[in-house]
Amino acid sequence: MKRFEFRFDPRYRRILWLLGITPSRSWVVIDRGWLDARFGLWRLRTPLVNIECTEVSGPYVAHRAIGPHVSMVDRGLSFGSNIERGVCLRFHEPVTTPTTLSVIHHPGLTVTVDDIDALVAAIGRGLDAAGDDRSVERD
Repeated sequence: MKRFEFRFDPRYRRILWLLGITPSRSWVVIDRGWLDARFGLWRLRTPLVNIECTEVSGPYVAHRAIGPHVSMVDRGLSFGSNIERGVCLRFHEPVTTPTTLSVIHHPGLTVTVDDIDALVAAIGRGLDAAGDDRSVERD
């Protein structure tokens, strides 16, 4: 099991705290072929083989990045705790979450973990271990 903590920008900790999003309740775990992301009350879980690619992105605009967001353009889900960098995970099959009442099918998830490069590498290793030949892109 590999756990990745979110990097919380001190400027946004209070607003995130008001939403129930704290460092102790926010993480991404890679374990036994699965990715499990938690961001306060919000959660997304999918098999690693469902991850088509990763893309490092940022910087972001605060009002579009901080907190949980669903993109109005593509329905992608974001768990944002800083505006500097994140990693977008694109899925082969869109994923539902209990928080969005399984109504919205998310084609991707962006997370702002502390060690982005290690997360991308862990996803790649997990796909390799599963015998998956899909490539993992890096920025």
